[in-house]
Amino acid sequence: MIDDGTGLLTIGELARATGLTVRTIRYWSDEGALPPVARSAGGYRLYDAASVARLELIRTLRELGLGLDDVRRVLSGERTVAQVAAAHVAALDAQIRSLKVTRAVLSTVARRGASAEETTLMNRLARLSAAERQRIVDEFVEEIFQGLDTADPWIRERTRAIGVNLPDDPTPEQVDAWVELAELLQDEEFRAAMRRLIEYNAADRGPDTPAGASMWFFRRLVDLVGDARARGVAPGNPEADAVLTELLGADADRAAVLRRIDLGREVARYRELAAAVKGEQEPPRHQEEFAWVVAALKAWPGR
Repeated sequence: MIDDGTGLLTIGELARATGLTVRTIRYWSDEGALPPVARSAGGYRLYDAASVARLELIRTLRELGLGLDDVRRVLSGERTVAQVAAAHVAALDAQIRSLKVTRAVLSTVARRGASAEETTLMNRLARLSAAERQRIVDEFVEEIFQGLDTADPWIRERTRAIGVNLPDDPTPEQVDAWVELAELLQDEEFRAAMRRLIEYNAADRGPDTPAGASMWFFRRLVDLVGDARARGVAPGNPEADAVLTELLGADADRAAVLRRIDLGREVARYRELAAAVKGEQEPPRHQEEFAWVVAALKAWPGR
């Protein structure tokens, strides 16, 4: 305190009183956050008791990560501490989400042993917005359904709704699944396989076929084959031929059905990835039932 009866403090005295460095106080003063209340005869900056309280608030806000612009707005009364804190929380949340995505990508890179090019691609795919992720899916759906107006709309909606909702706080496994899913959806061979499946579906349907009939057939296959397997019916048993007839009809082209099932098994990976992106349990693939049908179709190819 200077000995002039005013009770004012020099920067050095203010530094000793608060434990801050003279350099820090001078910088905050130069930036307008802590203006001096007066100057000494020698031109030195002087501060009062209110300056000490103001300085403690500045220190607190800075320790919480607020920039000097926000600190000045609080001190000038333009914004309340609560308003600035809320804005800062939102900014921190965004930074935390970004850091978590970064960590997930790096974990994936380490696990895959990815090259520099693969790392760049994974990082780009992981940071796509929900709208950008949906665009990739929409383009995929548009291509495989183009011109096939009789295809089951239930399949279209199910395909369009696959794993685009990567959460704000993704695990490395979810990032890995989304990256693989995005790569798969843009793979020409996978698109061609999916297109053939949709063509088969469209060819089987008439204008009066209800939406969701494809799922009905799938469930019927699982039920009929599950019952046959439970009864010990082997694919090569003549009773398996009767099961196929009940499932497909007497006049079905069994060779075409076999091709479709093989395609379905080829593209089943995307369902697993979609479930992983959503953090859901992997959907049952009913591999045993489909394997039984494949074996039975080979044993009983029909006419």
